[in-house]
Amino acid sequence: MTYESYAKIAKALSEPKRVKILDMLSCGEMCACDILEHFDFTQPTLSHHIKVLTEAGMVTSEKKGTWHHYSLNEETAKQYIQETVHLLTHAADCICIKEGNKTDKTNLGVLQ
Repeated sequence: MTYESYAKIAKALSEPKRVKILDMLSCGEMCACDILEHFDFTQPTLSHHIKVLTEAGMVTSEKKGTWHHYSLNEETAKQYIQETVHLLTHAADCICIKEGNKTDKTNLGVLQ
């Protein structure tokens, strides 16, 4: 995962309503109409939040009939969690050790 993709997810998660959407999707696939029932905003606003989460790679969508159904991208979520743990803990493959105190501005330390 690159620093850019990591930051994109972090930015997507900086909005509490998007975090709530992810929490709801962690229970399983949901229709946009069902997600919308839990919020006090319009369908276009939901579409915006879903778009941000989808572009960050955290949500996938599938059209079924007239409604879109959304799911948590569990693989991306797991990778984000692993990267967060790696960033916030001292590890043998820490970027400071691996790069001889040079900063690699492309990728996080877990991935080569």
